[in-house]
Amino acid sequence: MEQAGSLSVRGSTGSAAPDIRTASVRVPAQARAADVERERGVASDESRSAAGARGEHTHSEPPIPHPRVESARPVEAARPVETARPVVQRASVRGQILDALRTALVAGELAPGQVYSAPVLGERFGVSATPVREAMQQLALEGAVEVVPNRGFRVVRRGTRELAELAEIRALLEVPVVLRLARTVPAARWAELRPLAEAAARAASAGCRATYAECDRAFHHAMLALAGNDQLVQIADDLHRRAQWPLVGGPVPRGRADLMADAAEHLALLDALTAQDLPAVQSLVREHFADD
Repeated sequence: MEQAGSLSVRGSTGSAAPDIRTASVRVPAQARAADVERERGVASDESRSAAGARGEHTHSEPPIPHPRVESARPVEAARPVETARPVVQRASVRGQILDALRTALVAGELAPGQVYSAPVLGERFGVSATPVREAMQQLALEGAVEVVPNRGFRVVRRGTRELAELAEIRALLEVPVVLRLARTVPAARWAELRPLAEAAARAASAGCRATYAECDRAFHHAMLALAGNDQLVQIADDLHRRAQWPLVGGPVPRGRADLMADAAEHLALLDALTAQDLPAVQSLVREHFADD
């Protein structure tokens, strides 16, 4: 390796004594250096660069740029994963905290009128205050809480009047849609909603208000989605969620018997829709919202 390097230097600078082999003929000197490299099994960096400059690269040698491209690809491919991962995790934590807070609201664990700070709730859930604050801001947009400067968030107080108003608005939106769907949707499509109604019945039987609230919303969401109106579904879902928040000075929260009666109405409504019994559908759907 060093011999080949010294030959190339002497041939280019001429600082050493004239050498017939180096000064007169350069190609044989390169060939002899290549023979030495083949015997040793290692290619000289200087001989490779010199051969590449003169176009003497052979097909038996691996291209120099090739390993550089391969080594660069994993680094470039890893960068988006590393930068995207915290965003996905943060959004996931925020969503989980939001779901947990909504469940706590429905279950009455977050009392109306009480002020809760993001750091305290974060300690409760085992996370930092940031995802809790973001989730509470979403609840503030939904009307569940209100911001208290320098303190946190206060759970909004609601009374029976507000609950009655929400039930009336929901009936005005959903009853006409369900009656129209009863005339147009085939029985097979209604059968697809039965697992949701049965899941609500199981949650009601267990007496879990938070789980039943989720199943109840899922059933109504799927039923209204058959209308193909995304804005209607979004508005109705928001009203439904607000109707499930606890009341102040209102009646005792719905117990297991009330939940089971409500879930039974879902199943009876599905039976009437499948049979296209329009009078029964109208009676059941109106009664359902009246009970809410």
